Amino acid sequence: MSELQVGLVGAGPWAKLVHAPMLAQHPGTRLAGVWARRPEAAAEVAEAHGSRACGSVDELLDGCEAVAFAVPPDVQAELAVRAAGAGKALLLEKPVALSLDAARRLTDAVDAAGVGSQVLLTWRYAAAVREFLADVAAAEAPVGGRAHFLGGGSLAGPFATPWRIEHGPLLDLGPHVIDLLDAALGRVVGVRAHGDPRRWVGLLLEHESGAVSEASLTAHTPIVPHRSGVEVYTEAGAVEIDTAAAVGPGTMTTVVDELLLTASGTPHPLDVHRGLHLQQVIHDALRDL
Repeated sequence: MSELQVGLVGAGPWAKLVHAPMLAQHPGTRLAGVWARRPEAAAEVAEAHGSRACGSVDELLDGCEAVAFAVPPDVQAELAVRAAGAGKALLLEKPVALSLDAARRLTDAVDAAGVGSQVLLTWRYAAAVREFLADVAAAEAPVGGRAHFLGGGSLAGPFATPWRIEHGPLLDLGPHVIDLLDAALGRVVGVRAHGDPRRWVGLLLEHESGAVSEASLTAHTPIVPHRSGVEVYTEAGAVEIDTAAAVGPGTMTTVVDELLLTASGTPHPLDVHRGLHLQQVIHDALRDL
């Protein structure tokens, strides 16, 4: 079986730390090219992983079968539409866009092209998180839950990027937390939000199942390591997961294992429609803030 040729859009810290290594080291994929707005950054990432820097997005698309994105969400939403139109499977970052309208345009483009898509909601690829969701599904009917994602990513370090600083933790950390609460307790059908959108955000989520959950988000406190987790409460007790400890090297291998299936036409539960649903919840929360 031949390797899946995957192009990488982006050459920032996340691309260097995560995307390029996981695509270059997996036996089923080949990092076919790297494009970034800064050619020197693309060349550095490409050279480190035995790939090549591309001079344009079109050159990247011509040489690959799938595209992984590690760029700000507004850039991703624009370029992923082009990649879908070129018939490429997509590995998208969260959030899939900065705005609900842009997320809808991307979803429409993916549907029109008939290509596979997958969103890198990292927690959901971790074995421990999948075991947690299985335990929740086997438990008595949940009555509610709570979650948190707390750290200092917007203060310093590789994640203190302009879009994260400008838009705050709801767009950056919110997709992870909302997604896992939604997966555990049922589809989110209502949301209320309070707090400072750039410092600390609190969410009250109403689920289709009748359960209610609460979440706290901040990237504005310098605790090391960061803290994150989800607790689900049922009539029989509690089921919980420390998501900060759940993600490991095997998680990223699973991402690529499933990308191979996505690119071959197997629908993925964390596809662009999942990203659009999360974007809708975030959009509704932002109206309160």
